[in-house]
Amino acid sequence: MTLYQPFLNYAIATLEERLDLTPYPIPEGFERKEGVMGKGKRQEPVLTTSYGFKSAKLRQIRAAHVQGGNSLQVLNFVIFPELNYDLPFFGGDLVTLPGGHLIALDMQPLFHDAAYQEKYTKPILPIFKKHQQHLEWGGDFPEEAQPFFSPAFLWTRPQETEIVETKVFEAFKDYLQAYLDFVEQAESVTDKQELQVILQAQRRYIDYRATKDPARGMFTRLYGSEWTEEYIHGFLFDLERKLPQLTSIS
Repeated sequence: MTLYQPFLNYAIATLEERLDLTPYPIPEGFERKEGVMGKGKRQEPVLTTSYGFKSAKLRQIRAAHVQGGNSLQVLNFVIFPELNYDLPFFGGDLVTLPGGHLIALDMQPLFHDAAYQEKYTKPILPIFKKHQQHLEWGGDFPEEAQPFFSPAFLWTRPQETEIVETKVFEAFKDYLQAYLDFVEQAESVTDKQELQVILQAQRRYIDYRATKDPARGMFTRLYGSEWTEEYIHGFLFDLERKLPQLTSIS
């Protein structure tokens, strides 16, 4: 079993237990893709698999799982709320490269005002502090990215794989359960002005993530530019493509 398979298994089992899930359509050619990384004797087969679900309050729950031997393991797991809820996004980026592990977990906020922080950041700060004791801060990250993260952003670069399998996994479980608590309590927004503000905030986030996707280079080397851009815009961050079909906002 690969490093992040238990994370994915846990996420899917938990979602199935707590939500009424239905499949989210994955465009043809993206459910499973094989490639090769490295040259000569260092060649490693790489497999990318995609998963998609949705529920009443969550527009898209999706995962990209990259398995490329010991030197390349990635799980990108993101939840996008429906456009008539003010819920944050759930973001889990779990990356293992030859140089070590890069872990980012957060409930990425739509807004940064005091009321929003009180509602969605304050309840999870104890979880953040609990795990921060074992997972030290991973260092600077781009200034332009900072508006898209909350004060409970867990960003760490553990050296030992065992830390990922234990401490990071525990943090992932706690963050996901806390997020689903928020989903359970979330109430639909009906005010048209507020709905427009939510839509703009979602678009800003998705545009940033699609433009700056750190996996773009890796996917391009593996599968080519055309496949990669279609994967990013047609599945991973597909809001702009889906907007005409979404009837939540009238």
